Amino acid sequence: MNIKSPIVEIKKLSKSYRRGNQILPVLNDISLDIDEGEFMALMGPSGSGKTTLLNLVAGIDRADSGTIRVGGVDITTLSETELAYWRATHVGFIFQFYNLIPVLTAFENVELPLLLTGLSRAERRAHAEMALKVVNLSDRINHKPGQLSGGQQQRVAIARAVVTDPTILVADEPTGDLDRVSATEVLQLMERLVHELGKTIIMVTHDPRAAKMAHIIKHLDKGILNAHNQANL
Repeated sequence: MNIKSPIVEIKKLSKSYRRGNQILPVLNDISLDIDEGEFMALMGPSGSGKTTLLNLVAGIDRADSGTIRVGGVDITTLSETELAYWRATHVGFIFQFYNLIPVLTAFENVELPLLLTGLSRAERRAHAEMALKVVNLSDRINHKPGQLSGGQQQRVAIARAVVTDPTILVADEPTGDLDRVSATEVLQLMERLVHELGKTIIMVTHDPRAAKMAHIIKHLDKGILNAHNQANL
């Protein structure tokens, strides 16, 4: 029996933003462990701090206090330069609106993160082609985003997210701009990444149907993590 260990360890995390002379608390004393190979959905009303927590774990934003360890690295102690390199090598991003570059093909969009690595051109091609194969888009490798459906564009974005073999995948409303059929296909793909490739996914969503695809559902409300969580195992 395999014993899972936390890949993400969050301890006593707090975050506020300043608006004029006001201090607006967003997250309050959050502690949370996420196991390796877990698919976790983060839910809560607008303004509850979901995206802020996702951005902190992904190293996009910095906490006011507390620690975040990802794969044994305390990212709260890294310099901006170290954090940028860490993000590029350890985090795969999946956004609501895909963030693909319109003038580039599916292959070129997926290859982009690899340009920051020391891989040769042939190695980059092999990695990008494999990632597109994983998302079942080998036949769309030379298509530009405008030639693809919304669901296909999101699958290209997922291929781009996994091409560097990141430690974690963070997804912010990945089905928010998709029709129901495309959303289901994307969620099934994410589930495959967990079961077949052992990926760890943290997903922010408002959609209960999307959340049900995750193993664990966590709820944030007014910056506080709800102690009552659903497990979907």
